[in-house]
Amino acid sequence: MLPFILKTGTDSLSNLSKPEIDYPSSDGKPVAETYLHLNAIIAILKALELHLKGQQATVLANQFLYYSQDLPRLRVAPDVMVIFGVAPGGRDNYKTWQEGQIPSIIFEVTSKGTQSEDQGHKYALYEQMGIQEYWLFDPKNEWIAGQLQGYRLWDGRYIPIEDHRSRVLGLQLSVQGSLLRFGQEETGNFLPIPDEIGNLVENLQAAQQLANQERQRADRLAELLRQQGIDPEAIE
Repeated sequence: MLPFILKTGTDSLSNLSKPEIDYPSSDGKPVAETYLHLNAIIAILKALELHLKGQQATVLANQFLYYSQDLPRLRVAPDVMVIFGVAPGGRDNYKTWQEGQIPSIIFEVTSKGTQSEDQGHKYALYEQMGIQEYWLFDPKNEWIAGQLQGYRLWDGRYIPIEDHRSRVLGLQLSVQGSLLRFGQEETGNFLPIPDEIGNLVENLQAAQQLANQERQRADRLAELLRQQGIDPEAIE
């Protein structure tokens, strides 16, 4: 007798449910090749998270991008990817068929060891998937002249980006040592990186404390004037 036979008036084979497919979130490999590469990835991630805060978009770093349903081996782990039109926040991995969107821009923090894959398999895959922009950043200045090379999708094929401007993000990209920086086109100011964000918070807290002290001093002076019968609001 065959297993899983259902009787519904006449004998028929059941539509067996599909076994659940596992889509791992980790492969046990290190996040980055060196400290410089890890630091560069974190700086890109945090700057873009700040830039896109409040928007319907997410920024993910070193997480599996699954691009073919039911085929978990077809995956790639971009160093940083930005996806628009999806709920903000992190994910364990990203499945294109569940989210309904592919990344608009991908950054690979490259090295001599990953050069072949970054220029070969990933380049061809991202082009085929329709990723609008693909950027390669070389923090150790090992193989890219000027450390930065971008590609933009044009008529289904990648062409080099000569001016280091991301149309997808509306930002100007530039290299500062082993870091990739993002400049706002309206002001020319760089988006802060983690170390600078800490300094900005400290400066803000110091300014707020000073403002509170000045407000308390003004309140005390106003009270002294009232005690002398003078209305402080009448004084210009």
